[in-house]
Amino acid sequence: MRTASQEDAEQALKASQAGIDRVVARLRDVYRRWDREASNAEMRLDWDALFWSDTMPATIELLTANGIDAAWISAPGVEPGKVAIYFHGGGFRLGSLRSHRDLMARISAASGCRVLGVDYRLAPEHRFPAAHDDALAVYDWVLAQGIAAQDIALVGDSAGGCLALSTAHALRDTAQPMPAAIATMSAWTDLSASCASYDTHAGLDPIHQRPMIVAVARNYLGPDIDPRDHRASPLFADPVGLPPLLMQVGGRETVLDDTRDFARKAEHSGCAVTLEVWDDMIHAFQQFPDDLPEARLAIASLGAFLRRSLGVAA
Repeated sequence: MRTASQEDAEQALKASQAGIDRVVARLRDVYRRWDREASNAEMRLDWDALFWSDTMPATIELLTANGIDAAWISAPGVEPGKVAIYFHGGGFRLGSLRSHRDLMARISAASGCRVLGVDYRLAPEHRFPAAHDDALAVYDWVLAQGIAAQDIALVGDSAGGCLALSTAHALRDTAQPMPAAIATMSAWTDLSASCASYDTHAGLDPIHQRPMIVAVARNYLGPDIDPRDHRASPLFADPVGLPPLLMQVGGRETVLDDTRDFARKAEHSGCAVTLEVWDDMIHAFQQFPDDLPEARLAIASLGAFLRRSLGVAA
């Protein structure tokens, strides 16, 4: 005889799977439209439309930061002196302040911080190291506004997680003030796609397979940059001296080990690392909070981490 708690757990599991199925169907519908004739402009519009939402209340202030387009996203009641610099995902080819507006607003609400979204330059029009240069330029701009490094966190999903980590490495290597914390979601740390989970999770990940990842990396790096270059792939950099890290990743992802391997390496180097593997979740699942309760919980966890790291009152 099943107990009420068992029945509740089964219902929750079914609801979660139904949510994942809806998300995957929407993703596949968009990807299916992208044949060889699809232009970058068309793909970027599709991507923005896929993720766009303005259901979360927040004020938006567009600006330029050292020549880089950006926006302050502030949920009601945030502490303006506490800042999360956000780098969006999209394989360095897609993504924008529009596609990630909802996620940034939710992170602002959960963390009590202002979020500064960075509209860094995209490939193939602007290849490596354009996005990395833009990330550093924006960080310098925030410091120039009188925001102390101890009040700044770097946050990003997928390619944006790569940027958050590589920015911290560059700051350390040039002896600049380090941010107080880094938080990543499904971070892409290995542009060579050599981690084991590209094989072990190939049958679990409904979207991201090694050939696509390799092609996206080449689109960004061009023909001359080694994808294992530590400036482009944080997994191959020395993590010593990085600030406290929160790294979230879905259990079904082919890029699972991009996060697990980096977290393991950072921990062995003496860094404070919190690793969250969300069972049965897909790449950047936090972008689907209306469909996935796990996304809402993950954002809440990320927000709590930022509050602790930046000293924001609960």
